[in-house]
Amino acid sequence: MTRTVLVTGGSRGIGRAVAERFAADGASVVITGRRAELVEAAAKELGATGVVCDATDPRAVEDLAAGFDTLDVLVNAAGGLGQAQPDPAATELESVLAQWRADLDGNLLSAVLTTTALKSVLAPGGTAVAVGSIGAERRGGSYGAAKAALAAWYAILSAELGPRGVTANVVSPGYIADTDFFRGAMTDAREQALIAETHTKRAGTPRDIAETVFFLASDGARHITGQTLHVNGGAFTTR
Repeated sequence: MTRTVLVTGGSRGIGRAVAERFAADGASVVITGRRAELVEAAAKELGATGVVCDATDPRAVEDLAAGFDTLDVLVNAAGGLGQAQPDPAATELESVLAQWRADLDGNLLSAVLTTTALKSVLAPGGTAVAVGSIGAERRGGSYGAAKAALAAWYAILSAELGPRGVTANVVSPGYIADTDFFRGAMTDAREQALIAETHTKRAGTPRDIAETVFFLASDGARHITGQTLHVNGGAFTTR
């Protein structure tokens, strides 16, 4: 049976890689993003359906959810470093508040709104996955705090969805190359330092994350839920 998969933030980076992996498996994939030109181009290249949707806008998310009668896989990949609107007249505390709100909106509330709107149509045997970050564990600032809250909320979500046979997990990447996460601010020295922190001595790739998400949506992962899976080459270890 063909699975229906929704990937928010699916027009580029990790989200696009996730969408590509499911599309290659024959799934009916829907991707979302805020920029129409990127969504349309990615959807055409992937053979997916593209929907322009700002996941921080409740009305837009409601409209998105109305298009689904059933959903097998929900992947919340929208997010990134928040961009607060610059305000030269803002005080220090107002600037701090704006930055925190931008990160919480983009990385936590976007997933909360999307999942809340769609959880009722998640099919038995389905899965919800969110993309977290190593920043939740260290040096993450307001972005890391938002990702940490995302993981905490997904643990609650797992308990809610589990009786229906639906799993909920977070995949937490370390440094991933070939994305625009750093918006051109990554230096060679910084990149080499991040790679040196890994045990594998290489940067992660969007495909590394996509394959992990794909596994979590497979039959082999039906008893994995309420977890944060760290995919970082050993840069952050757990026991």
